Amino acid sequence: MQTVTAIGLLAIVLAFAVARPARLPEAVMAVPAAVVAVLIGLVSWSDAWSELSALGPTVGFLAAILVLSHLSDAEGVFMYLGGVAARVSHASPQRLLGVVFVLAATVTAALSLDATIVLLTPVVFATAAKLGVRARPHVYACTHLANSASLLLPVSNLTNLLAFAASGLTFVGFARLMALPWLVVIAVEYLVFHRFFASDLGTPARPRAVERVAAPRFALIVLALTLAGFAGAASIGIHPAWVATAGAVVLATPRVIRRWRSAGRILLETNPAFCAFVFALGIVVLAVRHHGLDPAIGALVPEHADLLGLLWVAGLAALLANLVNNIPATLVLVPAVAHSPGLILAVLVGVNVGPNLTYVGSLATLLWRQILHAHDARPVLADFLRLGIMTVPACLVAGVTALWATLQISGVS
Repeated sequence: MQTVTAIGLLAIVLAFAVARPARLPEAVMAVPAAVVAVLIGLVSWSDAWSELSALGPTVGFLAAILVLSHLSDAEGVFMYLGGVAARVSHASPQRLLGVVFVLAATVTAALSLDATIVLLTPVVFATAAKLGVRARPHVYACTHLANSASLLLPVSNLTNLLAFAASGLTFVGFARLMALPWLVVIAVEYLVFHRFFASDLGTPARPRAVERVAAPRFALIVLALTLAGFAGAASIGIHPAWVATAGAVVLATPRVIRRWRSAGRILLETNPAFCAFVFALGIVVLAVRHHGLDPAIGALVPEHADLLGLLWVAGLAALLANLVNNIPATLVLVPAVAHSPGLILAVLVGVNVGPNLTYVGSLATLLWRQILHAHDARPVLADFLRLGIMTVPACLVAGVTALWATLQISGVS
């Protein structure tokens, strides 16, 4: 009965997060579910507190990077990137796709996938309109790369942060092991996109005049220093959340000095409701783990990080991400493979690449779908699924094979 109740609570929370009736925050259902799980004894008070404490630094980073991304946008970083894309592409749809791939992969790696979805996607829409090209290939690239290009750094995705501490790797060590899988997955995506969107990319452009946008130097310097700080701070035991907070404070200070009332609005960009959702989801998932899921998952994962083991774990992670979303999948799988850094990284390949198969694979994809609706560019489910079928299996195999090769060279297992 406890197992059924725990699974039921998780199903209700995830269904609400996917549907978001009346556009209510995900926390509206997740927080009460977490409270119920504790009150009826599915999770003890001490275990719940331990879970919240473990998630605290990760959620703190999430809040800080959301503010940093918002302030970067307010300083004109994304408008500037759109101007660069327009100039470099010379009104060529094929060249614009390449530029968008570079921008989306870079923004995702440095500022996390939420920045790519929320801030870069509208800019890509505007840039495509200015150049008179079809926006479809380029905005689809935003959602695919928000997921699959988040492999590179621990700070690129909430899933990475959840797994980073368990991996035992340094910030630079994580990036070194994931660099080749990151590049390989992006290359596979690019090749498939060129074939899948051949008609859109072959349509002649009807460009308009593009105004030159001045580079927001202060914001770009702060972002570059923040990214460098992630690597340097991690090597001396400082959590990335503090570095992201420092970057956000530096960017926010001139605005607050000019108008102190803006401080309240900046704090709201931490998205307290979503942070509460992550905390609550951790407790609900813990209830499911404690009542039957941990032994079942433990029986499925391999002991060794050989090529077959890595492929199996990545495939399992991708399947679980599309069934229950990638954040719960990460919370479930990472403890089961904590004995092997290689298997942990294979989980991340699965939970980051896998969500490109269905809308429900990641919350970022659901948010991207809302943005497209707001631009009167409703995505076609059949197209999304066909593109996912063409990219996800190929990216999983290519990415895991690249990871295996890197692990063999580095001697990590």
